[in-house]
Amino acid sequence: MELSSVILTTGSSVGFFRLVNAGVTKLPMPESACRNAWKWRNISTSCVHSLITAIWAVLCFFLHPQMAEDLIETHSVFSHALVSFSIGYFIYDFFDMVLNQKLSQSWELLFHHIVVITCFGLSVLSCRYVGFAVVALLVEINSVFLHLRQILRMANIATGTLYRVNSMINLGTYVVFRINTLAWMTRWLVLNRDKVPLLAYTLGSVGMAIMTAMNIVLFYRLLRSDFLKSSTRETKKEKEM
Repeated sequence: MELSSVILTTGSSVGFFRLVNAGVTKLPMPESACRNAWKWRNISTSCVHSLITAIWAVLCFFLHPQMAEDLIETHSVFSHALVSFSIGYFIYDFFDMVLNQKLSQSWELLFHHIVVITCFGLSVLSCRYVGFAVVALLVEINSVFLHLRQILRMANIATGTLYRVNSMINLGTYVVFRINTLAWMTRWLVLNRDKVPLLAYTLGSVGMAIMTAMNIVLFYRLLRSDFLKSSTRETKKEKEM
């Protein structure tokens, strides 16, 4: 893809997610979510991005399996477009948070978005490491359930079978597509150290370290919130009986 195509794809993506956000406002909103309508729209828009990107990333490797053998040079127009499309989303979401949320509440995600935009931007502009970027986007498979969890909680459906099933799938996909994927990417970076320029290796290593730390913290929070607390409550009930 030429630079003009990258700019067009990224710009179209920003516009698309603005339209998605506007479309969410037209849909019915649970009364419990009205207290923070912006967050409801933001999470719903993020869920749409995760769903599209998760399917797209899997299709990239299915339609172009050679990319899995060479994550540096080999890629298709389809996979290059995916990374450009995701850059557009992260740019959109960055400004959406800056304009609507306090910095103290969003600095972690803002920093995450800056790292992703920088790494993905270098990838699409240089047409290198596109396969590596697509592997990184496989984490969006988990993000679908992560965002659905937030939507259910905002809709006051934090109990019952649906929430419980989603929590188990969320935790399972978190381990497989987020923690394991990041571990594999870190290992790949170390094994291919001699093929990666110092700047890209440093940027990638710092990015992986930050993402790994953030994901371990989030995993603990999810485990404590959805499983450890409920187990504690059940234990207390048994003692009272």
